[in-house]
Amino acid sequence: MQTYCVTINEELAGERLDKAIAGLDPGWSRVRVQEWISANRVFVNGKVRKESYRVKVGENIEIDVPELEELDVLAEDIPLEICYEDSDVLVLNKPRGMVVHPAPGHASGTLVNALLFHCKEDLSGIGGVARPGIVHRIDKDTSGLLMIAKNDLAHHSLVEQLKEHSITREYLAIVHGTIHHEHGLIDAPIGRDPKERKRMAVEHKRGKQAITHFTVIERFTKATYIKCKLETGRTHQIRVHMKSIGHPLIGDPLYGPAKNNYGFEGQALHATVLGFTHPRTQKRIELKVEPPDAFLDLMKKLRDE
Repeated sequence: MQTYCVTINEELAGERLDKAIAGLDPGWSRVRVQEWISANRVFVNGKVRKESYRVKVGENIEIDVPELEELDVLAEDIPLEICYEDSDVLVLNKPRGMVVHPAPGHASGTLVNALLFHCKEDLSGIGGVARPGIVHRIDKDTSGLLMIAKNDLAHHSLVEQLKEHSITREYLAIVHGTIHHEHGLIDAPIGRDPKERKRMAVEHKRGKQAITHFTVIERFTKATYIKCKLETGRTHQIRVHMKSIGHPLIGDPLYGPAKNNYGFEGQALHATVLGFTHPRTQKRIELKVEPPDAFLDLMKKLRDE
């Protein structure tokens, strides 16, 4: 068992206890945190509180994280495009359509199934039984660079870098409509959409700070090719932010138009650059991958319009 301690800051103040803790690490799901609270593994200033308790600035939270359970997910020999690997970190180019971790309806064929085969025992256990080694994630239909922690030292370091916004993350996207200015910055908080729980939305009252920078690369007749750089990493951040300014991603089933005129299934989004400080050597590593053929084919189709 490992014990984690955190002091509640202004950003977390007012959140439910389970939501505040789940937001501390991408590998901690809210359901898993609720199990810890029910098992009296979470203490607020030394006291057990309910999952609905609203945390306050300055309160000290202690979390006793149990040892990793035996993983009930099968290792599968699924090819991986590895961009970087050593004894601490693995970075790969995730294909469009691959789910990151097992869930109802996706028990096999996921990235985790592939990682269990490729890495064997060399994965951080902090993410839990369904998310071994997972430090961050990208959506099923988003392609591109994803980093994996092969031990707990690497996991802690990479998560801290995410919190400090010191990890470089650049994405390529194709959006509906013509963006006339060359650069833009979207600073709008993101939270759960109160009308549709599967979606996120710009939420000024309950959302968390989210900042996206974008630059126009190429304009088409009815679309724009852009590069986005994230300062924060909220769920669906680019998809929500671009929709909020009237330029949803082409193919986006959640945030785009109901009618898909381009035959591109899933959002046109690719994680092209990933930069981080190596957890052990402290050297800066920066990787870049080009978008997949389907993305390039879409651009060709738009140029020909």
